[in-house]
Amino acid sequence: MPLDTLDDLFARLREAATPAEIEALQNGIWQLWLTTGNQLLDKHLEAGMRAMAAGDYNRAIADFTVLTEELPAYAEGWNKRATAYYLRGEYRASLLDIQETLRREPRHFGALSGRANMLQILGDEAGALRVLLRLEQLCRHWPGLQAQLHDLRGRLG
Repeated sequence: MPLDTLDDLFARLREAATPAEIEALQNGIWQLWLTTGNQLLDKHLEAGMRAMAAGDYNRAIADFTVLTEELPAYAEGWNKRATAYYLRGEYRASLLDIQETLRREPRHFGALSGRANMLQILGDEAGALRVLLRLEQLCRHWPGLQAQLHDLRGRLG
């Protein structure tokens, strides 16, 4: 049986209705996203993820920066660095890297979710609603999404 492509997985994610099905499809997508196709760069990705998990955001950002410089078309390098910036409390830097992530992979649900979260933190509820509507196009039954949309629409009138 051939491996699913990103397009196949995203097509199935749009139709997925149960949390277990959504999670399985997300995991399949992440598996594809979490490889650079280059052994040395994969080591930087792994080292950055370990550093981030250990709370060493400076080290993580350095490793992910190698990815963005050596393989700028690789969306996950930008996304991982955005996450490290977010965890360090640098929302503006994180949003810039999310923008780069979405330029390379507009369907990146992790980047969309993170962007919506930060926009809410920064007080841009209308912007957060627009981002969540994009996420809804990817997966209408995303866990918690409909409640978030309802809440934002209620606050925005």
